[in-house]
Amino acid sequence: MGGWVYILANRKNGTLYTGVTADIAARMVQHREGTGSRFTARYGVTRLVYAGPHDDITAAIAREKAIKKWRRAWKIELIERDNPDWRDLFFDINR
Repeated sequence: MGGWVYILANRKNGTLYTGVTADIAARMVQHREGTGSRFTARYGVTRLVYAGPHDDITAAIAREKAIKKWRRAWKIELIERDNPDWRDLFFDINR
């Protein structure tokens, strides 16, 4: 079973949240409805700005743990490498 590591933001260069899931579409719906986590609901962090697929959920979990330890600047570099405009990728995954 595969997995996804994702980063949410409330705006460009705003508050960031890093998570992991096996079902990215369902998890994003939860975050957008305010039931994904207390942190994302409290800070309005619902914009999907990075999503990295993994063949194995264990690898995705390890990657998420590593990213959570990164400096903020490194996370911003990761986002801007693939998504320089900080577009909400939610609409891309739900096509």
